[in-house]
Amino acid sequence: MYIANPIYDVVFKFMMEDNRVARAFISAIIQEEVTELEFAAKEQTVRLNRDGEKQPDPEMPQYTVCRFDFTARIALAGGGHKTVLIELQKAKYATDIMRFRRYLGRHYQDTENTYGEKEYPKARQIYCIFLLGYDVDVPGCPVIRVDACAKDVTTNEDVEVSSEFIESLHHRSWIVQIRELKQRRRNDMEKLLSIFDQANRTRSHYILNVNEEDFPEACQPIINRLIRATVSADIQMEMENEDDYYTEIQTRERQITEQRAALEETKKALGEKDKVIEEKDKELGEKDKALGEKDKALGEKDKELGEKDKELEEKDKMIEALKKQLADRQI
Repeated sequence: MYIANPIYDVVFKFMMEDNRVARAFISAIIQEEVTELEFAAKEQTVRLNRDGEKQPDPEMPQYTVCRFDFTARIALAGGGHKTVLIELQKAKYATDIMRFRRYLGRHYQDTENTYGEKEYPKARQIYCIFLLGYDVDVPGCPVIRVDACAKDVTTNEDVEVSSEFIESLHHRSWIVQIRELKQRRRNDMEKLLSIFDQANRTRSHYILNVNEEDFPEACQPIINRLIRATVSADIQMEMENEDDYYTEIQTRERQITEQRAALEETKKALGEKDKVIEEKDKELGEKDKALGEKDKALGEKDKELGEKDKELEEKDKMIEALKKQLADRQI
């Protein structure tokens, strides 16, 4: 059975635009039943610039980045419901962690992410889901859950009582390492996430070949949605554009890496030259010092010779004086 590859953002966006599919997908990851879901896709269109140009180039490929914010109503195990804010972000390649932090920080600051009376609003609990096409240095673990664990400091026992204060100031996170899926099908969640397993790619990277029997019944709406995506010419074109974008990015990153390596080699060569020049300057300095000492010695010798010349001159004067005295006596 062939499905569109949801590693591509355009396919994933198409999949999540169906409310039933989005509820099933999120429920499988957070392991809680999402009964209602309101969502809005956050889209940002960016266009690559040519080197040295500040303005976007219309000839460069266009690429759409999708983030999803959901307001989810979740059924509680003991009865009743709770409403949480779910932030879902997907990154195909390694990205700046600060981008995730800034986006999360905006949610904490947004006064719209509250419930209850306007006079006394209460902050919604935040769930974060990260779908990553790269590893976060936790091998062998396709899905990582990071949860706020409240403990009694004295007894080191978990605090089981729910606290609005704790839940409002701490968020839960689920990190999906797509590369770590690697045929792992240990539970329904991993079976569902196998839609991202790139080992199932066909010759066309845009299409995956999966076995329908590998998926639980609850995943059927998701599979059907991805089957629909395979026949969309628009989605096909967007996947090609996405590949063009990342190819351009990787080319530029490679060029930057090569330029940096060349710059480092140049710096190293210049450093070696500077070292040679420094050694030569040191040698010249030592020679100058030796010449200075020689000049000083010559100066002292010149001084001694001068004093000797002066002594000889005095002697010559004395001799001349004596000769004159002798000549006067002989007369």
